[in-house]
Amino acid sequence: MANGLHKIKTSLRAVWRGMRLLAHVGKGAWVVAFRFPQLHYLQQHELVQAWAATLLVRAGVQLEVKGQPPAKGPVLMVSNHISWLDIPLLHAARHCRFISKSDVKGWPIIGTLATAAGTLYIQRSSRRDAMRMITAMADAFKRGEILAVFPEGTTGDGRSLLSFHSNLLEAAVQCDAPVQPVGLRFVDGKTGETSYAATYVGDESLLGSIWRVLSADHLQAVVHYGELQSAGGRDRRSWAKDLHAEVDRLRRS
Repeated sequence: MANGLHKIKTSLRAVWRGMRLLAHVGKGAWVVAFRFPQLHYLQQHELVQAWAATLLVRAGVQLEVKGQPPAKGPVLMVSNHISWLDIPLLHAARHCRFISKSDVKGWPIIGTLATAAGTLYIQRSSRRDAMRMITAMADAFKRGEILAVFPEGTTGDGRSLLSFHSNLLEAAVQCDAPVQPVGLRFVDGKTGETSYAATYVGDESLLGSIWRVLSADHLQAVVHYGELQSAGGRDRRSWAKDLHAEVDRLRRS
């Protein structure tokens, strides 16, 4: 009986969180359509960060930040990738511009919000587009912007770290821009153990992942910032291996 009541309570809480989350996404789309055109880009960044922080609250996720986020650019943040929540997490901790696959731009509502947040889009299968993106990133670094990329290229299971693609590090090498490794981890805030509720990998459905997050109790997201690094004579491939090791350490600590 007690177990059945607990399941009902958990489901009702998840539905309530889901309704509030949908309302928040709708509000974000409204703000982008009607308020963003009137705002300075720095005000837009502030709104994106505040919106992302509220999204986590609506989803029942507590944010913990370790280390020091970048105070200013140019900086390229490289992070492991676990969940659909990763981008809001990093936005909530420190606004940045993400490099994302081009098909995200066409997603209903999500694409609109991503574009408003300053996302740079790349066709991952196109070598020519990769070169275009390196040029776009170099221009962003010259403007003093903070960029972010998931060099695994896809989500992992949260247990192991996939190999890093090094292509987009070329812009940091060419511009001598610092790179900041970032480790992401989800934990049970009550036990301190790693939680896999937010994973979105392989054959897992997005709706299933969202439901697990909404149903979770004491879910905590940890964003662990490492120290800034410069290439120091390394090419992008050797630098990617060193960054992989550091991100792996950060996500475990």
